Amino acid sequence: MSIATVLVFLLIVALAAVNGSNDVPKGVATLAGAGVTKYRVAILWGTVTTLVGCLCSVALASKMTQLFSSGVVTATPTSSFAVAVLIGAAGWVGLATVLRLPVSTTHALIGGLLGAGVLFAPDSVAWNSIPERVVAPLLISIAVAYAITLVLALCFGRVRTTRADASPTTVSPATADQGTSALLSAERIKVAEKHAPHRALTIAHWLTSGATGFARGLNDTPKMVAIGAFALVPAGMTPWQIMLVVAISMAVGSLLGGMRVAERLGQGVVQMNHREGFLANLTTAVLVGMGASYGLPMSTTHVSTGAIAGSAGPNLSRLSGKTLRDFLIAWLVTPLFAAVVAAAVFAIAR
Repeated sequence: MSIATVLVFLLIVALAAVNGSNDVPKGVATLAGAGVTKYRVAILWGTVTTLVGCLCSVALASKMTQLFSSGVVTATPTSSFAVAVLIGAAGWVGLATVLRLPVSTTHALIGGLLGAGVLFAPDSVAWNSIPERVVAPLLISIAVAYAITLVLALCFGRVRTTRADASPTTVSPATADQGTSALLSAERIKVAEKHAPHRALTIAHWLTSGATGFARGLNDTPKMVAIGAFALVPAGMTPWQIMLVVAISMAVGSLLGGMRVAERLGQGVVQMNHREGFLANLTTAVLVGMGASYGLPMSTTHVSTGAIAGSAGPNLSRLSGKTLRDFLIAWLVTPLFAAVVAAAVFAIAR
């Protein structure tokens, strides 16, 4: 095994680890942010469900692998090209994690592919297909996630208000003379009415958080496998083995470094309640899962942030403008940083 191949292997491990620390919290931050559980428990749950998604990705997300292996740069890649792309992507995602900024590994990989691809084989860069196959899904998914969760928040809020209006919240004249005992009885009725739906909502919130983790593993793993395959498959590794390396590295990274981004995303965008966290995860899981299945490179970062913002409903004053501004700047810098670093590394390697 050549030095370049060993370097690609180590960089795949590094990228998967920083991806886990930056991305795994995005599906489960709502659990802790809404007070359902502690951040450590939420991250553990996200790690397990993401691991399952990783293991299913080879079979269920082959279109995503094809896009990142030959859809952006069509020329046959070399080890130097893979090293440059991985350094560009891993460098930025790692730095963003230290800065507690949730960024897109998808964006970083695309930036790295374009930056190194311009020097590697400029005629093979598929510029014509990038707006439709890459840029549009990334941008539209934010707006769609926000809109869907906003509509769900409005609908669920209306249902909740209607049920509250119909509940027996007052004491009837026949029992008014019983004083305190009647008031306590009415309170018990209200508590009993709310208790069962709360349990159901808790279960649903856990399930949608797990589904988001699964969809994220399904969405991100093929991208890293595709880049690693440039050098590792010729060296004798199979796509399944590369996927296993990515999955394990991602799990370790999430357990070691997931707290930083989880706290920022769970509480920094909006102070959400139980219902809002559930709705945000439901939207994220469905959109990211569909994107992985159809080969649309959606960013879990963008989708989850859009969904969390939409869960606040029409009350935009609840959103933290400073946090969203920081996220937007980081998102804009992501492909540029990865492209410049990848280009510089490839120029040196070449």
